[in-house]
Amino acid sequence: MNDMAEHRHGSRGAALLATFTLAIFTSAFLLFFIQPMFTKMVLPHLGGSPAVWSIAMVVFQALLLAGYGYAHLSTTRLSTRNSALVHIALLLVTLVALPIAVSDRLGAPPADGQAFWLIGVFMLSVGLPFFAVAGNGPLLQAWFSRSGHAHAQDPYFLYGASNLGSFAALLLYPILFEPLFSVKMQAQGWALGFALLIAFIGASALQLRGGALEAATPRVHATSPRPALSRIFAWVAFAFIPSGLMVAVTAHISTDVAAAPFLWVIPLALFLLTFVLLFRETPLVPMGFVSRILPILAASLVVFSYFGTHMFVVVLAVHVGFFFVATLVCHHQLYQIRPAADRLTEFYLWMSVGGVLGGLFCGLFAPAVFNRVLEYPILAVLSVVALPQVWQAGWKRIATIAGPILLAGVLVYFALSSHLLGAGQEPTPAIYIGFLVIAAGTLMLYRFPLVVAAMLVVLFATLDLLQRAQGGRIYERSFFGVHKVETQEAGQFRILSHGTTVHGAIRIKNADGTPVTGRPKPLTYYHPQSPIADSLRATPERPEGRRLAVVGLGAGAHSCNGTDADHWTYFEIDPLVVKIAQDRTLFRFLSDCAPKTRIVLGDARLTMAKEPKTAFDNLLIDAFSSDSIPVHLLTREAMALYLEKLAPGGLLALHISNRHLELESVVAALARDLSIHARIKNLTGGKGSSYDDPVGSVVVTLAREEASLAPLDKMEGWRPLTDRKVVPWTDDFSNIVTALWRRYVG
Repeated sequence: MNDMAEHRHGSRGAALLATFTLAIFTSAFLLFFIQPMFTKMVLPHLGGSPAVWSIAMVVFQALLLAGYGYAHLSTTRLSTRNSALVHIALLLVTLVALPIAVSDRLGAPPADGQAFWLIGVFMLSVGLPFFAVAGNGPLLQAWFSRSGHAHAQDPYFLYGASNLGSFAALLLYPILFEPLFSVKMQAQGWALGFALLIAFIGASALQLRGGALEAATPRVHATSPRPALSRIFAWVAFAFIPSGLMVAVTAHISTDVAAAPFLWVIPLALFLLTFVLLFRETPLVPMGFVSRILPILAASLVVFSYFGTHMFVVVLAVHVGFFFVATLVCHHQLYQIRPAADRLTEFYLWMSVGGVLGGLFCGLFAPAVFNRVLEYPILAVLSVVALPQVWQAGWKRIATIAGPILLAGVLVYFALSSHLLGAGQEPTPAIYIGFLVIAAGTLMLYRFPLVVAAMLVVLFATLDLLQRAQGGRIYERSFFGVHKVETQEAGQFRILSHGTTVHGAIRIKNADGTPVTGRPKPLTYYHPQSPIADSLRATPERPEGRRLAVVGLGAGAHSCNGTDADHWTYFEIDPLVVKIAQDRTLFRFLSDCAPKTRIVLGDARLTMAKEPKTAFDNLLIDAFSSDSIPVHLLTREAMALYLEKLAPGGLLALHISNRHLELESVVAALARDLSIHARIKNLTGGKGSSYDDPVGSVVVTLAREEASLAPLDKMEGWRPLTDRKVVPWTDDFSNIVTALWRRYVG
């Protein structure tokens, strides 16, 4: 009889563990599936800006904190039975808010305060569903700790199962769900998954209700000592650093490629993977080795900051590798200082506080306070400080070892600042070489993390100084990113750029140093020999002037390709870009070539819809978010809108230049779908390296009637599109991953 009882006990224990594991896994899968799915839904409303994901992270982390707070109160103030009843009632109420869709209650995005508008949209659209699943991880772990199961006293291993579900969602979303299913179908699938989750949680609660396992062991009460304030601060700090880094690194890599789920999920998936690897008695990674390579990768961020697009894959690997290793270090520290199981929900609550603070620091505080990206280097230094050899060093050791380095760094910094900024000097090659030698030398000091941490403070501060002194850079920052205005080629040209993408250039001095006068010459993509200029020349002139429109202002250079009689309309989403383009002391294109230009502020899809039909003879789509045209400007619905606004015989030009995506097939699919005609020109660029030469660019010109494209057929380099029979992109479906695959694989 005893053998039979033990067998039943063991079978029930296995069933209970399986049920809880399924519930936690499903909850985590839904929690992290909703994040790229809904952010992709709302992305078009704000021009496809990478900042949308940063704000999304702030909202999701805040909701996660609320969910963890709810779980803590539920498990500490209610019995297991009442906690289960309240939670299942919450889940059932949430069904009313499904399927998920973008709320329109706040109207169109404002010209200012986009971040707070976006927060409101997230809360109204996914606030309740996300909150309903956010607290399931700690809540179910707390229930399990009261079950009497053999592993009930240390349920932290279930956090690994939770993060495995999260990791699966983030991995499968870009490679399976996004390419195969529309956003509407994804939302419907999420609703079905939520119904399944209710069933799993209900089954978990039923197995606890009055069962033998629950009776076998008394309920766990908070009997362990309250954590000291220093321990709570450590929980918050070790959660703050990787959370902030995740936002910073994602924004960095998205800015130079595309704002798209497949790039968002890489850092987030790695973030979650660290919990799977570490929240267990024996880590699945050699943490001694990880601690040794973190200083190397942190110093590498400084070294590789000079190579940018020339070594994109290597630089991307350095950024992502550093983030992963830094997160491993911080999360390993968290596990090492975890409390007993009776303080589990409190521990997760304080972890969530750190996560929210990290997201707020990078998503809201930094863009409002810093005019350039300073949050990333700050967090990089803090990640090295998180190593036990540093944060446990003690003030005496820090003062002895790091103090002299920091003091010497301050002296060097102020000396360089006086020479470069005070005297208005450009950094010389010798200064750059010396800086890189010191940065490379720091890599060799990886066995002394405290030294590396101090050196990183000096190196990042000096790097920022060198960048500000280069070409008299002016930094301006908005919700849509950091814009740099600088002079290059011995002060002959002034350049406007965002990330590594140039958005305009003007010659301000001749080779002999005399100032340039007269009508400015368009440069870069707008050079008179560029495909963009070709498309405008193919548009017949009118005595009363042509009606010309451009989506994406930049420096306003294209206006100088027109005539004095032309009437220009620019659609621009970023008020800061308008301010820069209209400042005659920076760029003279608008003031000298089109002083009566009409500028329409807001997302082009929304503002252009209000324009009259057949309003424009030539419409150029030249908006860039990150390195590429935003996805929502390359959909069937967007193309139909453009064609509606074209006058009879008018031309539509799409600027699809970018480094990483093959977009000709996308436009070919749209042309086929809408039965319109198209030509493409891929200009490889001038032979020289001066801004006087046209840069490489890819432009597609489309028209309702093929006869309208006849002038382009007489120009060099224009050809019909190659149709690879891809599926047309729509507002409900797009596939960045395959566009990236075609670009690099063929």
